[in-house]
Order: sequence, then C-alpha cells, then structure tokens
Amino acid sequence: MDSTRKYAFTWSLLGDIEAGRPNLGPNLRMEVYRLMQFCFRDVLEQHYGAAETDRLFYEAGTLAGREFYKNAFESKPETFNTLILELQKKLKELGMAILRVEETDLENLQFTLTMAEDLDCSGLPELGYEVCVYDEGFLSGILEEFTGRPFKVREVDCWCTSERTCRFEARPSESSLETFPETQRAG
Repeated sequence: MDSTRKYAFTWSLLGDIEAGRPNLGPNLRMEVYRLMQFCFRDVLEQHYGAAETDRLFYEAGTLAGREFYKNAFESKPETFNTLILELQKKLKELGMAILRVEETDLENLQFTLTMAEDLDCSGLPELGYEVCVYDEGFLSGILEEFTGRPFKVREVDCWCTSERTCRFEARPSESSLETFPETQRAG
C-alpha cells in the first residue's frame, strides 16, 4: 500500500465554490451527501468492520470540527454562550442542523446538546442504533478547539432509534481516543 498522503486536509481543499460552480452554486440535495457518506461507510465496513469504521468516522468528524472552528467563524467566541450562539447560526445558515443546548455544567465542562434536522440521519428509517458518529467527532473537535482540552462526545438518542432529534453527551477526556462505555452500534 502506498503510504504517500495525497489529501492532508487544509481548508483550501474546499476550493472556490463560487468560481467552480457558477451555475449550480453551493447547494446540493441531501440524497447526494448521504449517497457518498453511506457508500463510504459500506466499503469501509466491508474492509475494516463496523467498530473501526465508527472510529474512522469519529476521527474524521473531529478533524472537521477543529477545522470548522478555526475557519468558519469571523472571530473566535470568548464564552461558551457566544460559541453556542455562533455555532447555532452557522449550522443553520449552512443547512447542517438546528443545534440546541439541553444541559450545561460549565464547571465540569459537561454538556447535553441536540441536533435536529441533521445531515446524517433525519428522515432515515428506524434502525435500532445511533448512526451519527461523524457528528460526535464534529462536536468533539469544536469543543476541543474552544476549550483547549480533549473531548469525548457520544450520541445517546438518534432519529434511527425512534427519536426525532439527535442528542449528544459531551465531556472532557484524557485524550480524543477515550471512549464511552460501549453501547450497541451498527449491527
């Protein structure tokens, strides 16, 4: 296997959408995003299994969350409330999700967040397990960049488990690789 990296991520890899898509613009239908995401999942699971695929999606989400935090805001939020307000605005503006905060424990940096109408699962059939592993990582990366500490985020409710919003528990961790106690995943 060739170990040379072709796509070490930088924000510039997102390109100049306005120049590259003067007629179609920045928007596309959800089916296209999900087609790519679930085909990636399928192929990765065939090669590496569900647990490793979840780990890779979480890690990719974490990278995306860190880079999103560094590049998507005009100025860096100084308080948790400002972070949430800016993040709510940006996620809705981009059509990614409607973010809400259910619980906060600022002293211990523990949060319960919800994302409704999210990209990954809203409208999918009931599967009996959570599917928003990428979103877990995405939220983790944002919180890590904001606090300067590693975070672990775990989805506890999902559209695919008959909820109508995705609910995430977030807490600091010793490292980004720390895991929550196992619950049923894809399966």
